[in-house]
Amino acid sequence: MDAQELARRYEVGERDFTDAGLSHANLGGACLSGANLSRAILGWANLNLANLTRANLTEANLTGADLLRANLEGADLSGAHLHGAYLVGANLRKVNLRRADLRMARMSGADVSGADLGRAILSRASLIGANLTEANLSGATLSGANLREAMVTPEQLASALSLEGATLPDGTLHE
Repeated sequence: MDAQELARRYEVGERDFTDAGLSHANLGGACLSGANLSRAILGWANLNLANLTRANLTEANLTGADLLRANLEGADLSGAHLHGAYLVGANLRKVNLRRADLRMARMSGADVSGADLGRAILSRASLIGANLTEANLSGATLSGANLREAMVTPEQLASALSLEGATLPDGTLHE
């Protein structure tokens, strides 16, 4: 399936795209609200400005995907692979990112408020200026992450599994 076929099928009411192969697809600005893309292969896809609100992306492969300013509010990305994904300015409010792989993801300025990042891997992720208000960081790995100017409480950070080498909101390095 290519991007045009997916858009056409979505337009006529289809919502189940489980296991779809859309690697390198150009879906920039696409409306896929409520779509089931569980286990879809979206590695290196262009999804900037896409509307993925309430979409099911459980265990989807979004490695290196461009999600610049994408709207993922309320989406389920539990167990998703977002290694190196570009999520700058993305709306990730109330997103389920439980056990997601966000290693080296670029999330500067993203709104991650109320999201579940429990047991997520955020090693070397860039969260500069991200809004993590009321986000669950319980058991998350934040080693080497950059949290400079991020909105996050000491209590949230204390619930993380690892902060080794992370840059804290005040610019200091966690030891």
